[in-house]
Amino acid sequence: MFDWLKSRRAKPAEEPVVRFADLDGRLLHVGDEVTALRYALGQSRIVSTPEGPAYESLETGERVSWLRMIDAATGLQKVRYGHGQTS
Repeated sequence: MFDWLKSRRAKPAEEPVVRFADLDGRLLHVGDEVTALRYALGQSRIVSTPEGPAYESLETGERVSWLRMIDAATGLQKVRYGHGQTS
């Protein structure tokens, strides 16, 4: 009789899946060189910091946390593995 109430109850939200991988799904590691597609970092290297991995621009030295590079639509990092791969 009250089945319609069951279907209207809030369902628990699914946990977002965030992988430390580039936009093509390749797993990333500290020391890898990537092309960052945000914050004008350009060619960058993944470095270890006390707060976790970060991208350090090879051109300017600026560092950006890996958390700021997450693409909301895919849960992947907004980077491409290797140099010159900006397509």
